[in-house]
This record gives sequence, C-alpha cells and structure tokens, in this order.
Amino acid sequence: MDIIVEGLRTAVFLLFSLDKEVISVTLLTLRVSLTATLIAILIGVPIGTVLALTSFPGRKVIVSLFNLGMGLPPVVVGLWVSILLWRYGPLGMLGLMYTPAAMIIAQAVIASPIVVSLTAAGIQHIDPKLRMQILALGASWWQFLFLLLREARLYLLAAVMAGFGGVISEIGASMMVGGNIKGQTQILTTAIALGVSRGEFGYAIGLSVVLLTLAYGVTLGLTFVQQRGHQR
Repeated sequence: MDIIVEGLRTAVFLLFSLDKEVISVTLLTLRVSLTATLIAILIGVPIGTVLALTSFPGRKVIVSLFNLGMGLPPVVVGLWVSILLWRYGPLGMLGLMYTPAAMIIAQAVIASPIVVSLTAAGIQHIDPKLRMQILALGASWWQFLFLLLREARLYLLAAVMAGFGGVISEIGASMMVGGNIKGQTQILTTAIALGVSRGEFGYAIGLSVVLLTLAYGVTLGLTFVQQRGHQR
C-alpha cells in the first residue's frame, strides 16, 4: 500500500513539476507513437479499402493474415525489424538501429494490421445498396471513394484509436530496436520497465500515471471527433 501511495505522490509531482527529463520522455513517446500511427493510417486505410471493395483469389487468406496481425506480438516485430536494421542486415547501411526512427518503423508495423482490418470491416459494413446508389448518380471513382470513406468515418476513427492504443502501450519492440537509451530512445513504457527492474516502484507508478494520462488525452480527443461525427 505504501508503494502505491508513494507512486501516486510521485505521479502528481511528475505531472505538475514540469521535470525536464519526464517532459523529454513524454514528448518522445508522443512523437514516436503519433508518427507510427500516421504511417499506419497512410498504409492501412488504402489497403483496407482495396480489400473491402475488391474480390480476387486468395483475398480471404490475405484478410485472415491481417486479422492475425492485429494480435502480432511486439517482441516478434522487434526481432524482425532488428534483423533488418542491424549493422549487417539488409537495411543496416541506413544506420537506423537504436534510433527513434527504428522505433517508429517497429510501431508502424504493429499498428498497420490493426488499421487495415478495422478499415476493411468498417467499409464492408456499409450497405452495398449505398455503394450502387453513389455510382448510379454518376460519381467518379475518386468521388466514390471519398463518399465511402466519409460514410465509414466512425469506423476509421475507431481504427485510428485502436492503432494508437496498440503502439502507445507496447514495450517489447521499442526496447529491442531502440535500446532504451536515456535521452535518446527512452520512452514512457521502457522507462517504466527500467524503473521496475531497479526497484524504483514509486517512480515507475508515477510514470505509468503519466502514460495513462497521455494516452487518455489523445483518445479523448479522437473520441470527441468520432462522436461529433456520429451526431451529424
């Protein structure tokens, strides 16, 4: 019980003292996770849309693979991204290992299947008669896609929230490709793990509250946008 009380006190102190180290770690966490989520959106929404609107041999297999990817273990992603980015790996010449860029790549790989699957499911949920009506009114292909995505905007925002939630909370991949280097690649989840390993439970609990506050703030903003769209 004392540890919890100490942790809550530490959390309040960290939130209101504007500690430079905590601010730096928090900003890096936000930058990495938001960038990875944005990349996942740019990759996942087009692929999900194609999977929802087209039919071709092997489509169900591909959809099932993306559905499997929704539960992809972060340590597996970290392993393969590490192999690719390692000094003697295929992309080793880029020198991205143990940098925020490597963490963004790993997190984008984690979030992309989530966005793909939820986007495809959302567009497929739209009444096929509406699709035919849009085309019957003479809409171009790009107008058709725009109206379809607009109709599925609630599902797309849910996909964004799920993708962001998947990366803001992960630790395995970020630890493996980022190295948890203080001042360079340390984010909130890896800092919490480091605090626990050192027995600094109060500090770890404090950072966990900061992480939850950050995640809730972003999710709350997206939820307001989603529900405002639902009321229209």
